[in-house]
Amino acid sequence: MERDALYVEKMGRGYAWLDTGTHDSLVEASEFVRVIQKRQNTQVACLEEIAYLNGFIDRDQLRRRGEMFAKTAYGRYLLDLAADG
Repeated sequence: MERDALYVEKMGRGYAWLDTGTHDSLVEASEFVRVIQKRQNTQVACLEEIAYLNGFIDRDQLRRRGEMFAKTAYGRYLLDLAADG
């Protein structure tokens, strides 16, 4: 602050700050993420999805990543995302 190097950006809707400094708060944060993912049928911080939506990878690359994890819910999520395009 003394060097005027502090930058603050107000987070809008859709962001949450989760403190995980204690065992209890870590469990609460993981439950929060689980509920969001289940209710909204989405993955929180899905790197492949973020890369796809930003044009860093194409649909075929997304599909291949999904196939790597096809036996998991995460892999099926990626495959569904690639299919929906």
